Amino acid sequence: MDWNGQVAIVTGGSRGIGAAICRRLAARGAAVGINYVARSMEAETLRAEIVAAGGRAALLQADVADPAAVAAMVAEAEGKLGTVSILVNNAGVSAPATLEAYDASELERMRAVNVDGVIHTVRAVMTGMKARTYGRIVNIASNAAIGTALPGTTFYAATKAEVLILTRRFALELGRSGITVNAVCPGWIVTDMARRGASEEAFAQRVASMRERTMVGRVGAPEDIAAAVAFLVAPDAGFVTAQVLTVDGGRMDYIGHG
Repeated sequence: MDWNGQVAIVTGGSRGIGAAICRRLAARGAAVGINYVARSMEAETLRAEIVAAGGRAALLQADVADPAAVAAMVAEAEGKLGTVSILVNNAGVSAPATLEAYDASELERMRAVNVDGVIHTVRAVMTGMKARTYGRIVNIASNAAIGTALPGTTFYAATKAEVLILTRRFALELGRSGITVNAVCPGWIVTDMARRGASEEAFAQRVASMRERTMVGRVGAPEDIAAAVAFLVAPDAGFVTAQVLTVDGGRMDYIGHG
């Protein structure tokens, strides 16, 4: 396999980290399926950008929490682009909460997208990957899953911790079929999610605070995560599996590193 023979699906691919991953993989030569739920304008803008640069891309609307929609999405991707050889599970939602401000319905939705979504997509692509004895799967988790001390992220962290154990166990199940499964744990990345609900002044203060928590003295950009994903899904990364790559600038506010 080389990059020009690759077909990737990137869930939650219309903006932020997902869009950066789509751009990076398309620049390497892979055809990219841009999954989205509601942000069709952003998805179309990204698709047009990739095509204008000489790449191949298709729009794939689906809620990853819905297994039937995911199966249909994979079939659509293969009809438009070819057999899927790369899956990047980037779709995710976050609902800040503490024990006192716990909302069971929000946690249910986080699990449905962040955890069940990973299961649905892996199940949908694995048959084709097994048939070719080749596949690259990367799950985007979070350094919250490892134990950062940022307030309000406990339940979000729990869903991402589930993603890490699923990554290792799926790698064990699929490895003999030539399929690698790895995870990337982003630190604090400047995205729309990070800006949510904050004024410009409050966001600047948030950036300054998060910058001071890193060894490198800066916050992350979506391109930082895209670079890590590109390494893990590369054709010559076939001996790297069941790994968790933390890309957080050397965060220093961990509860523990067990």
